[in-house]
Amino acid sequence: MDITVFGATGGTGRHLVEQALAAGHSVTAVVRRRVPETDGLEQVVADVMDPEAIEESLDGRDAVLSALGPRGRGAGSVCAEGARSIIAAMHAVAGPHRLIVVTAAGHVVDEGDDLLNRAVVKPLLRRLLREGFADFARTDEAVRGSGLDWTIMRPPRLTDGARRAYRTAVDRNVRGGITIGRADLAHATLAALDDPATIGHSIALGY
Repeated sequence: MDITVFGATGGTGRHLVEQALAAGHSVTAVVRRRVPETDGLEQVVADVMDPEAIEESLDGRDAVLSALGPRGRGAGSVCAEGARSIIAAMHAVAGPHRLIVVTAAGHVVDEGDDLLNRAVVKPLLRRLLREGFADFARTDEAVRGSGLDWTIMRPPRLTDGARRAYRTAVDRNVRGGITIGRADLAHATLAALDDPATIGHSIALGY
């Protein structure tokens, strides 16, 4: 499959690119500045916030994966503005129609959360991480309204380390799943790419 990855130099994006190439996908990474060459990886230097600038990286591809994320507190609306730009560019070219976007589980409270998370942990996090959570919520809204074949990945707190067994849930959070490794998030994202049943749904995950 020919895929384009945004946020390819971030913690999750690097795993996405590495695992996608290992799985035999053709990968185009949209980057702000070139990174060391990797066999099989095409790089396009462009500003993700400019739809016209990223059209070339999308034209004729099969799917788009976005691992854009805020870099620290006060990062504004990077995720939502990036998602809107990607969506606009996807509508402007001949393909693709498949879009997978990584946001988070922290801003969503649903039946997958236990009482402690619903009543204490998430309300506290919402106060501490208000801007970032609002950005994720706006991203979700843009993706759901995109008219594309979308999937939203909802990870909890991200960690590093080797891959191991994890759990997923469709359209609800994973009960007790408070962390997930970036490598496992990348694995789950690529699994969703190959699973048409995930179109139009959010996929939460955790250990």
